[in-house]
Amino acid sequence: MSAYDEAVTALYQAAFSEFVPERKRLAAELKAAGDKAGSALLLKLARPPVSVWAVNQLWWREREAFEALLSAASQVKVGNREASQRHREALAKLRERATQILLDGGNGASEQTLRRVTTTLSALAATGGFAPDAPGALSADRDPPGFEALGFGAPASTSTPASTSASASSSASASTSGGADSAAEAAAQRAAEAERRRAEAAERERRLAERERLSAALRDAQALRERQQHELLRLRGELDAAEQGLKQTQTLLAELEGKLASL
Repeated sequence: MSAYDEAVTALYQAAFSEFVPERKRLAAELKAAGDKAGSALLLKLARPPVSVWAVNQLWWREREAFEALLSAASQVKVGNREASQRHREALAKLRERATQILLDGGNGASEQTLRRVTTTLSALAATGGFAPDAPGALSADRDPPGFEALGFGAPASTSTPASTSASASSSASASTSGGADSAAEAAAQRAAEAERRRAEAAERERRLAERERLSAALRDAQALRERQQHELLRLRGELDAAEQGLKQTQTLLAELEGKLASL
């Protein structure tokens, strides 16, 4: 792992209120270590919304439950209906832990915030992970790509009556296979388009970082060339003075030898 990657990992584990000062501190460390491009790139990382911060903390603090969610989601996507219950249970557990993490960190745990947490968790489960962001370094809320059609959903904040659940189950069973296939295809297309946009954004960031690194190297090389040119001019001046002094010494030597020979 590079120094920049380590800095990103440390930054996204910081407390929500400490994100900005921690970003400044880590960027200063990268710059002091000679990674000016990494320092500049780190300073451009915006503090995520508190709901996204909570999702990142779940990855760092509740890894087992988080991976259980991803595993259950992968089974749901291949048609394993039994995995749907495990998916809902993992999502509910992570929502509960997010509530505690938010409160422990001195942040509000409103219903709106928790709804965004569970929606983002569902999106990560539907796509299989954090990509193109690094794991645990999510920068913005995400919406699942047609997750309703694929069987992914966030649990309600209150318990659902048995009659309502039975009704919903019956309604789902009544859906035609043709409609589900069309919805799944549309969801896949939206997921592919979202992934393409994320990949393009990641490539732009990479090119920006590389351009900044090369620009810094170019400035350093230009400064070195200027110093070397000044040094060359100084040495040439000293050489000219030495050659002139040698000529004068040779002239004096010839005069002295001539006078000595005439005696």
